[in-house]
Amino acid sequence: MKKIYFLSDAHLGSRAIADIRKNEKRLCAFLDSIRDEAQAVYLLGDMFDFWFEYRNLVPKGMVRFLGKLAGLTDNGIEVHFFTGNHDIWTFGYLENECGVKVHRNPEIIDLRIGDKASRFFLAHGDGLGEKSKSFRLIRHIFHNRTCQWLFRNVFPANLGMELGLRWAYHSRMKHRREAEKAGMVRNEFGDDLFQSYGANGESLTASDFDPATDPLVLFAKEHYGEHPDINYYIFGHRHVEFDMIMSRSCRMMILGDSYGQCTYACWNGEEMVLDNFNRI
Repeated sequence: MKKIYFLSDAHLGSRAIADIRKNEKRLCAFLDSIRDEAQAVYLLGDMFDFWFEYRNLVPKGMVRFLGKLAGLTDNGIEVHFFTGNHDIWTFGYLENECGVKVHRNPEIIDLRIGDKASRFFLAHGDGLGEKSKSFRLIRHIFHNRTCQWLFRNVFPANLGMELGLRWAYHSRMKHRREAEKAGMVRNEFGDDLFQSYGANGESLTASDFDPATDPLVLFAKEHYGEHPDINYYIFGHRHVEFDMIMSRSCRMMILGDSYGQCTYACWNGEEMVLDNFNRI
C-alpha cells in the first residue's frame, strides 16, 4: 500500500548545527528508505536554514538533498514544498530543476490513497494565530516583492547569503538561550526539547509549550470550528512533536524537526502515524 509522508524543519546548511553534512545525509537516507512506498512527500517549510535564489545563482551546498528531490519526482513521486519563514525566496529553481510543486500559502488539500480520502489543512505555520506585531512586521517585509527585489539587487550574492545565514544563526541561538534560561532540556543533537503530547493528550516531555495558549493550536481550533470537514491539520515551524485529537474525525499534528528529533508523519489512507526516522 502506498503512503504519503510529511516532514518539516530540516534547516539544511544551518551554522547552528554542529555537523551539517551528517544532518543532510541522515535526511537523504530516510528519503531513500521511503522511495518504494511513497506516493507523495510533503515538505512543510524551513527545509533550508536560508534559501534565496538569485537570477543565475542558488545557495551553495545541499546537493545531496536536491538530488534526492529530483530523483523522487523523476520516478513519478509527487514532492510538495510549502515555503517556511527561512526559505520563502524560491523563484523557480526547485520547480524547474527538481520537479517540486511549491506552495506559498496554507492550503486545504484533499488527499487520496486508493479509495480512501481525507481532507488536510497543510502549512508551515508561521504567522498563523500569531499576535506579535514585530513578528508580523518582519514576516510582511520578508514576503514583500519590493523588499525581495531590493535584497537581490542591492546586495551582492555573497553578501546576501552571508547576511541571511547569520540572521538564521542568531535567531536559533536566541531561542537556545531562552530555552536554557527556562531550564529546558536538550537532546543529543543539541536541540531544544519542547513539550509533546500523545494522541490522548498525555505529556511526553516537560517544558513551557502550552497547548492552551500556543498560536498554532488556537488557530487550528478556531479554523476547525468553521471548517468541520477537515480531517488533519499538519504544521511545522514550532520544532515541537505534538499530536492532538480534536474530534472523532479530526487530528492536529506539529511535526517537530528533521535534524534533531527527526520526526515525520505518515498517512496510509486509513491511519496517520507520527514517528521518528533512524539517526545515522
